[in-house]
Amino acid sequence: MTSSKTSGNTIFTMRRDIWVCILLTIAIAVVFLQLPGHDFVNYDDDLFVYENSQVRKGLSKEGVIWALTSFSPDYWKPLSWLSHMLDCELFGLKPGMHHLVNLLFHLANSVLLLLVLNRMTGALWPSSFVAALFALHPLHVESVAWVAERKDVLSAFFWLLAVRAYSRYVERPRSRRYLLALFFFALGLMAKPMVVTLPFVLLLLDYWPLERMEINRLRVKQNEGGMVRSSVFHLVWEKIPFIALSGATTVVTIIAQRQVGALKSFEGFPFSHRIANALVSYVSYIGKMVWPHKLAVFYPYPTTIPLWQSAGAGLLLITISVLLLRAAANRPYLAVGWLWYVVTLLPVIGLVQVGVQAMADRYTYLSIIGLFIIIAWGIPSVLASWRHRKKAIALAATVLLLVFAICSMRQVSYWQNSASLFQHTNKVTINNDVAHNHLGLALAAQGRFEEAMSHYVQALRIKPREPWVHSNLGIALARQGRLAEAIDHYEEALRIKPDLAKAHNNLGNALAKQGKLEEAMSHYAEALRIKPDFEKAHNNLGNALARQGKLEEAMSHYAEALRINPDYAGAHNNLGNALAMQGKLEEAMDHYSQALRINPEDAEAHNNLGNILAAKGRLEEAANCYSEALRINPDYARAHYNLANTLAAMGRFDEAVGHYSEALRIWPDYAAARKHLELVLQLKGKLPETSGTDTRP
Repeated sequence: MTSSKTSGNTIFTMRRDIWVCILLTIAIAVVFLQLPGHDFVNYDDDLFVYENSQVRKGLSKEGVIWALTSFSPDYWKPLSWLSHMLDCELFGLKPGMHHLVNLLFHLANSVLLLLVLNRMTGALWPSSFVAALFALHPLHVESVAWVAERKDVLSAFFWLLAVRAYSRYVERPRSRRYLLALFFFALGLMAKPMVVTLPFVLLLLDYWPLERMEINRLRVKQNEGGMVRSSVFHLVWEKIPFIALSGATTVVTIIAQRQVGALKSFEGFPFSHRIANALVSYVSYIGKMVWPHKLAVFYPYPTTIPLWQSAGAGLLLITISVLLLRAAANRPYLAVGWLWYVVTLLPVIGLVQVGVQAMADRYTYLSIIGLFIIIAWGIPSVLASWRHRKKAIALAATVLLLVFAICSMRQVSYWQNSASLFQHTNKVTINNDVAHNHLGLALAAQGRFEEAMSHYVQALRIKPREPWVHSNLGIALARQGRLAEAIDHYEEALRIKPDLAKAHNNLGNALAKQGKLEEAMSHYAEALRIKPDFEKAHNNLGNALARQGKLEEAMSHYAEALRINPDYAGAHNNLGNALAMQGKLEEAMDHYSQALRINPEDAEAHNNLGNILAAKGRLEEAANCYSEALRINPDYARAHYNLANTLAAMGRFDEAVGHYSEALRIWPDYAAARKHLELVLQLKGKLPETSGTDTRP
């Protein structure tokens, strides 16, 4: 172990470690205090958690098998899937708890980093500074605040455990310690394959701070402190099992990404352009570390990169590399920190392009530790001859950490919900079609369709052939009743991407509204062929079948939707309707109650439950259900009509007249409401001849 190990009062040193860990925990809690109050975002959180039928079910035998065998949507990461499933098992879809688990992993990683570095170097304060930078830097907010990036914090957790186990193996070589390090590395790879570079990092740590590497000799020898020093060949040979795991994971990841279409072709992303983007990204990450300004969840891939930019970035990287490697003889941490940064970024720097982003803040979660090491050990070394260096460094470190903490708190606030996240992203980037699309989705979810459409149009201006944006624009148009325009966009989406299941489902919905049930059903069937566990398509196909009077077939699709997602309120409501039409009132009432348990603000389910209660003669309860439906949706004409009939049956004619009138104001052609209003007015003090309810769904 390095000769800089702290000697002296071990208990005092341990107590300092503990105090630093406590302060680190408090700082992280303050910076991320708002995080448990945040919502999911509509960028990957839907894909990985709240719309993923396997994850939503929690831990199950079927789910575990799926997690271990699935490559969708990007690569093999079974441990990350199981982690999300466990969250759903314990907390359901409460986003705050999912965020809290991410935060707890980040806290554990920060403390682990401190303890691992301090154990290897014996230098508490530089180790503490690195850990504090890691914990509080704004670049790391994305990995913590984004539920879908559980894979970042989880893989880092096992990475650091592997490094800790390896350092203990170096102190006292035992096979079980070596195997423990290998085991933790395997778990890290199962969370996110980006950690494939760990074997190289272990070699760097052999050089410094573990001081095991004898570069100029081929034989193994023992230094003065009793530490065994080895040749490079011997140390590489020692890492063969780690390298084998990395190699196997790399091959599996590339195959998986090619299968799911995540791996981009050289036609769309020429290799020369990838190299230019990689060089610029390496420098950009350094710039964002020093000045964390204009951080975004998505950075668009540049269509062109000026030659001066890529050449300048390349020249700067070569210059830094030469200077730091030449200084390695006297300051080995400079070379170790720099190579740590360069090599750990290689899997995601874009030479093998996955996705359409130019770079991503989350990619720095582990890699930037190398630059932090250079700062933490380099600055005190440069200022070694200045007598006031300790006070100056302590003051500067405190101010820097405070500034980063404030910046991180602000960055965390942008992750409150999808709208705030993508509004910020559009402010700090230009021509960001992804940000416009997802901001449109967030606004549409709030019912702000005109604003949503303007962002979809902006996204299509930037990238006219984005099928998802065409599909989303179609949804917004359909919600405004502009079905012909909506159908045009759905069809354009399917011309670009014929296997887009959501576009088939949405086109089916538009055709069903036009009464073209057979065409609609063919698109629902195609959506289910592409994506058999698409619960919305099952539900919509059930609705189309029900309209054709094929209740048994409809019910089988509603049941399948509920098998996939037991908390699908709409399917519960629709199955209740089908059961009610068959006279199975008790079963229908149970499904309406389930729908309201899941979504208490479902006006239609309140109305339908009221119908069942009215049919059973429980008029007071029925009236309460209709009133609740009208509280949620005051313009619900059928609920007004049903409430009026119930009030008339209870002898409350004046109130009944008011609700009939309100139903006719909303729907002037509502013949049944007009007929019953006339009867009540004519037969004041007598019940109308018909006092049924409108049970149409």
